[in-house]
Amino acid sequence: MLKLLVPFLALVAAIFGVVATDRPDPEADFTFINRGDVTTLDPQRMSWMQDLRVARLLYEPLVRLDVLSDDYHIIPGVAESWDVSDDLTEYTFHLRDNAKWSNGDPVTAHDFVYSWRRALLPETAADYTALFQNIDGAKEFFTWRSEQTKAYAKAARDMSPEQQRKASQELWEEAERYFDEHVALHAIDDHTLHVRLTYPTPYWLDLCAFIVFAPVYQPLVQQYEQIDPETGLVKLKLGWTKPPLIVSNGPFVLESWRFKRSLFLRANPNWWNKDSLDIETIAIPSVEDPNSQVLAFESGSVDWVSDVNADYRIQMLADKQAFYRENQEQYDQLVAAGLDRFAIDAALPDDPRKNIHAIPAFGTYWYNFNCLETLADGRANPFHDARVRRAFAMCIDKQRLVDDVLRIGNPVARTIIPPGSIAGYTSPAGLKCISDAKNEQERQAIIDEAKALIAEAGYPSPTDLPRIELLFNKDGGHDLIAQQIARDWEKYLGVRTFLAQKEIKVYKDDLKKQNYMASRAGWYGDYADPTTFLDLCRTDDGNNDRKYSSEVFDGLLDRAKVETDPVARTKLLTEAERMIMEDDLPMVPLFHYVTIYLFDPDEVTGLNPHPRTQQNLYYIDMLRDDKGRNEVKPYRHAGQS
Repeated sequence: MLKLLVPFLALVAAIFGVVATDRPDPEADFTFINRGDVTTLDPQRMSWMQDLRVARLLYEPLVRLDVLSDDYHIIPGVAESWDVSDDLTEYTFHLRDNAKWSNGDPVTAHDFVYSWRRALLPETAADYTALFQNIDGAKEFFTWRSEQTKAYAKAARDMSPEQQRKASQELWEEAERYFDEHVALHAIDDHTLHVRLTYPTPYWLDLCAFIVFAPVYQPLVQQYEQIDPETGLVKLKLGWTKPPLIVSNGPFVLESWRFKRSLFLRANPNWWNKDSLDIETIAIPSVEDPNSQVLAFESGSVDWVSDVNADYRIQMLADKQAFYRENQEQYDQLVAAGLDRFAIDAALPDDPRKNIHAIPAFGTYWYNFNCLETLADGRANPFHDARVRRAFAMCIDKQRLVDDVLRIGNPVARTIIPPGSIAGYTSPAGLKCISDAKNEQERQAIIDEAKALIAEAGYPSPTDLPRIELLFNKDGGHDLIAQQIARDWEKYLGVRTFLAQKEIKVYKDDLKKQNYMASRAGWYGDYADPTTFLDLCRTDDGNNDRKYSSEVFDGLLDRAKVETDPVARTKLLTEAERMIMEDDLPMVPLFHYVTIYLFDPDEVTGLNPHPRTQQNLYYIDMLRDDKGRNEVKPYRHAGQS
């Protein structure tokens, strides 16, 4: 009996301990719902928007984007100034003396060298490695390191464990020397960082403001790195990203992180610009259900929902547009006065839907086609042939998708880059599809052409194709989109389809391992240049989940890299986009994003309606005094600081 009782008591004690320590977060000055649970807080390894949003609170790169300005211009971050050579290939950053880590240690140029080197290690598997390869010698280092470790792993098979430990350490020391000697990234001293680029990169400072270029605290992170004696690879563990261990250099520090529960952040007392903060604490509860997110906002539990997906948002937006039409004269006057859409909502006191805001976004939703010759299970892959990909892309009714399924005003996408979103860039026409047919005769002509392409690829009839599997993750309405695409392909091509809905982490893993035939995907541009979208299809890009590879396409991007004439460069990039959007179709664009926010412009300021949808939440201020504040402030619109 006693033997049975002991484990029972131990279990009760364990449960009591968890309950006792699992106390709710304190009330925060500002509470918001992220678009999904955070997957990592390692800046060099992130790519998901929810991760990037939190990272901008915790970390600070060399420079920042002034997201409250109309043009998103560059402003100082850790670097208080910088010098640029006349040929735009050399940058010298001068770090501020008062930049500190959250533990009080100074942020130095050496921290950036260490962090950027992490991003360039093949074993880091960073999605944005290609961005760092603009640095002279960086791409060569990546290739050299890959070959170095491959050769070592083969040789290590004949070594004893002791020999492996010694040889793997020497291998890493050799890699460090190679990096220092061949990569043009150097800390001149603690407060001076020098970078030389292989080619002029017009958007380099914009990249340096991207949060994946932020530094990490070397003394801590190195404790979670271990050289594998058998492969020579640096094994990276993520325990350092959890509180109370995490050390960061941004406006806030991470006080708690309860998986699938919440994150709680507090103002970093050591941030050099702490006096500019108007809030002290931020809470980020995990609320997966879209309806519960809206209810949490309406009950006053949260101040901002960053991505509204509840079905009734359609009616909410329709009500808002009806109010604008009823008050058209007043609305036009506010627009003429230069107010942004958030400030307009604040200035229209009788708007019953002033809390919901639809913003055209710098992003596109598409479906990937797996371009590898065989699928993950060894079967022949029909989408390896560009003709099959093009045929399936032609047989999606995109207009019906946005009108009948989404119903929030998303523009139909025929290109991956939202037209008109980048100054001076001209988008190609894109591939014709079912949506372009003006009558039944034109519709049938498109279907016949698609079937002919499939026949040319070796399938006499679309019914000879294997069952088509569509991979997508739960939530966010992806299931409704997948259902519509499946119906279109079954209706126009007669193919069988299977909907593979998976949890976000499983979906992401399958995407990276190409364990799919067709899959949903999307992208928000990271910087104001066409390559922020086009690089996704480069052969060696970390975000090329399609495994599309074309020497011609890569060559166009390579030529654009060295082209100094802006007009000629733009033509090369337009041709690159035309190639993947009209000929090769590694992905089929469906619609351009519209981001929908929930927040009260009478309560919250500091958010901006810019299409790039980058919110630096350390600009947030609460306007009313119903949360213990003593003053009511006017809404601050974009362009004001």
